[in-house]
Amino acid sequence: MTPTQPIVSVVMPAYNVDRYIRRAVESLQNQTLRNFELLVVDDGSSDRTGQILDSMAERDYRIIVYHNENGGAPAARNYALDRARGTYVYFMDADDWIEPRMLEDMVSLAGRSRLDLVITGFYIDTYYGDAGEHTEEIKSRPNALYPTQQEFRAAAWQLFDQNLFYTPWNKLFLRDRIEDLHVRFRPTFMDDFPFVLDYIRDVERVGVLEYPYYHFIRERAESETARWRPDLYEKREEEHGWMLDLYKHWGLDGDASCMEMIQRRYIERLIGCIENVCNPACELSTKEKIAQIDTMITSDRAQLAVAMAHPRSRMMKAMLVPIKAQNARMAYHEGKIISHVKRHNTKIFATLKANR
Repeated sequence: MTPTQPIVSVVMPAYNVDRYIRRAVESLQNQTLRNFELLVVDDGSSDRTGQILDSMAERDYRIIVYHNENGGAPAARNYALDRARGTYVYFMDADDWIEPRMLEDMVSLAGRSRLDLVITGFYIDTYYGDAGEHTEEIKSRPNALYPTQQEFRAAAWQLFDQNLFYTPWNKLFLRDRIEDLHVRFRPTFMDDFPFVLDYIRDVERVGVLEYPYYHFIRERAESETARWRPDLYEKREEEHGWMLDLYKHWGLDGDASCMEMIQRRYIERLIGCIENVCNPACELSTKEKIAQIDTMITSDRAQLAVAMAHPRSRMMKAMLVPIKAQNARMAYHEGKIISHVKRHNTKIFATLKANR
């Protein structure tokens, strides 16, 4: 018999992940919390993803599979979210996996402390080579409870600083609150972050679990390397605007620690935009690339950020030199080096990125 109401609705979009989907679903089946439903949307896969899911669903009533035409991850998540019945909602990616106690520990903390949101640590597992070798980076903050809105907002910059806010898969959300706010994923590249921002904007009771339950896997070439995104800079500018707006809404736009975090975050992502332009797949000429980089690094936003940010490593301080000097040609050559390392030595790139 299917439970009257699952405690947790797990939402999972799946597109052409037949190499990974079984591991993801099995990590859910191995959860110590048994009363959940998995709403997985096969988003028009052309491989065996849908067949594997159907086979697993036949043997587990908690797995509900939808086969939709390809509409992208935001539409797939929203489709499942519209059908969720759980008290809580948890979002998971189909090429990752989770530790056995994740759902139980999140639900226990949320119920015990009447929380609107639970945030956990996670692993970034970056694979390279053919023998399963990988680097392991942990993102987390110490266990904490923020029973009031004011306490949460004052501490949020530290959670942003550990990259704990940008994705939905290290969080447990209260479904009634999602529906009350009418929060859904936007039909855009990098849809995760605005969903989280919409949810936390006026959130009140938040808990943090230090343990890294989630394994975010960097393995597939199309996920991490050799991809040029022509609109990346515009997206990063938009994100920066969202951050500034959030902290203005919170009344913390004059707080030194919060503003330093925001400006450092912006300048780190600006370097990523420079690398993106230097990707060989970029269709611009060298002259056009340098001109675009010049526009990026000479903007008022970039110069304010480079003046306010306090880099955490010598490497990052060195990477900011071309931006401070407003030297687009130097920044271009720096971007070419970063792009080369990113595409040809995943281990070194992941290690440098983790220690930036």
